[in-house]
Amino acid sequence: MAERIYLDHAATTPMLPEAMAAVEAGMRHWANPSSPHAEGRAARAALEKARAEVAAAYGWAHELVFTGGASESLHMALTRSMAERRLISAVEHDSVLRHSEGAQVLPVDANGVLDLDALRAALAEGPRALVGVQRTNSETGVIQPIEAIAEIVHAAGGILLVDAAQMPARASAAVLRHADLVAVSAHKRGGPPGIGALLVRDFGTLLPMGGQEKGYRAGTENLPGALGYAAAVSLPEDLERMAALRTRLETVIVAEGGEVVGAATSRSPLIGAYRMPGVSSAAQLIRFDMAGISVSAGSACSSGSMRPSHVLSAMGWEEPALREVVRVSFGRGTTEAEVDAFTTLWRQIAIEARTRAA
Repeated sequence: MAERIYLDHAATTPMLPEAMAAVEAGMRHWANPSSPHAEGRAARAALEKARAEVAAAYGWAHELVFTGGASESLHMALTRSMAERRLISAVEHDSVLRHSEGAQVLPVDANGVLDLDALRAALAEGPRALVGVQRTNSETGVIQPIEAIAEIVHAAGGILLVDAAQMPARASAAVLRHADLVAVSAHKRGGPPGIGALLVRDFGTLLPMGGQEKGYRAGTENLPGALGYAAAVSLPEDLERMAALRTRLETVIVAEGGEVVGAATSRSPLIGAYRMPGVSSAAQLIRFDMAGISVSAGSACSSGSMRPSHVLSAMGWEEPALREVVRVSFGRGTTEAEVDAFTTLWRQIAIEARTRAA
């Protein structure tokens, strides 16, 4: 089989060699980090070193609780925060929607950006609220104005939870200056799956539960995963190069009559969503996959269902355009040649669609 082209890094990205080596080293620290004997203390020291390294990579000077991933971090914050209400945007990740029964859902504009007037009004309606927003949308790459959101939330006495699973560690300054709780993930950054963290500004905003992680999580700590996470985020990501790749791709897509989702607002250089008029997402995915190119129709947690995207629906998209969008996401190893292979096939499929419609 010819080597495939992988352009679905927002779902998960390959583990870095440095992360693999760190996980292997962690497996040699076989003792339980909570055990008081010498072996346990050695494991604990390695775990705390990894904790400090992950926090430093994100520029976080407060508490860090290791979890099983961003979804668990979000669940922990949504269900155990010291707030009486929950407000979430209409474009949040499926893992947030699943754990937000009874939450008030806030609208977004046509670019997928949270309606700040609606946020102010909702916060004024009742007691203290937890506000959950995704810093970088996993389907569209749209970046929320975290600083402006935080100012509104904190003026009302609320707690700001930011889903930062798609955020590179060193792109986090605005989020980390203003957020109270931040969910992050290793496998989006070249680390191992099954490990993430909840960054906590003040443990007073979170209800404790469990015997590990300072009483905020139950279960034996995943030391190999923590070491792999620390190794991955210690290596910077070249966001300028990624931005150039995305521009290279989008220039062709626009020239061929495609539509860039959220083009009029700030977006991550790592993620783009594109509509091909007249060709369903499912048909596009089949053509790309048969040609050895991996892309998706949205976040990995929802794209398998092939149901219409709730993110695009919230942005005002309707049928058939709603079902004509695919997501392309870049990683450390993505090359110009891979982007060109994608756009060559995109152009071919788009021309075929226009020919059929003529």
